[in-house]
Amino acid sequence: MRELKILQMVLSDRCRQSLTYMAEKRPESVTFSRLCLFFICIMTAILISGCGHLNESLQAKSTFEEANDLFNQGNYKASLDKYEQIIKKYPTTGDRVLFEMGVIYAYPKNDRKDYQKSLECFQKIIRDYPGSWYRQNSETIIFNINNVAIKDKTIAAQQTKIETLEQAVKGREKEIIALQKMTKVLEQKFFAYASRNGSVDKIVIDKKARRLMLISKGEAIKTYKIALGGNPVGPKEREGDNKTPEGTYLIDSRNRDSHYHRSLHISYPNERDRKRAKDMGVSPGGNIMIHGIKNGLSWIGDAHAEVDWTKGCIAVTDEEIEEISKLAPNGTLVEIRP
Repeated sequence: MRELKILQMVLSDRCRQSLTYMAEKRPESVTFSRLCLFFICIMTAILISGCGHLNESLQAKSTFEEANDLFNQGNYKASLDKYEQIIKKYPTTGDRVLFEMGVIYAYPKNDRKDYQKSLECFQKIIRDYPGSWYRQNSETIIFNINNVAIKDKTIAAQQTKIETLEQAVKGREKEIIALQKMTKVLEQKFFAYASRNGSVDKIVIDKKARRLMLISKGEAIKTYKIALGGNPVGPKEREGDNKTPEGTYLIDSRNRDSHYHRSLHISYPNERDRKRAKDMGVSPGGNIMIHGIKNGLSWIGDAHAEVDWTKGCIAVTDEEIEEISKLAPNGTLVEIRP
């Protein structure tokens, strides 16, 4: 500061000397000289002012470092308090302080993060420091904070719903377990009765829904997930097309020595299937069955139904084919829907 004041005095003296000299030599240049003096004085004032701002920033440097260290240690409140001290003691660093505070208020690891206070910091930079280097970054951060706040509210609302549902389910766990036990007992009683009385009179296979239903007296008494042929869409037309047939058939035989755990043979092809194949000049194929999983792979269980893997047959688990085999004697109607 002292050196700049001396520089100002020297510049002023030099200007006065130049002005006097030029006035004596060339009176018409006095106006130009006065303009030079004016601009030199302005530049000197700017230098002095700028130096004051720079000097203040340098003095605040160590305090900024302290605030940053507190932030890195996870002591966010102490860091904010330190920045509050800086802005009071060194007001010319206000835009930087506000930016740092805005970041801390919105920092994800800050348990006490406050999006509203963060927005206020960045908005104050835009409003009070139009020429600040931090202005553009503040505008970008405001946009991002608004988006994050919306997402946080959505997530919080969803979490509340989940917790409410979990509490409702938890409160009825005993009731659900009791119903499951009752259902299992009723199923066992029904299958024991059905085995004695042969009550299943129809099997309905819904290809689109990948579902097999046992029908007794017009009502579905049990449903199973199934896997179909590897090319499941459309009716079977020829040998080797990996399609599962569509139409009405019968269980006409069963094979206890199958490569798959039990097999109920379906009376494909029927008359319509043969005619279609004949018109196309191809063999309709055959050997379509309802069967379990390939021998030795029963451990796959329900997972087998996640993909269509047969050559046109209808597959269920080993346990399920045991049930179906007991309840569906030869002659049981089989309806295969698209």
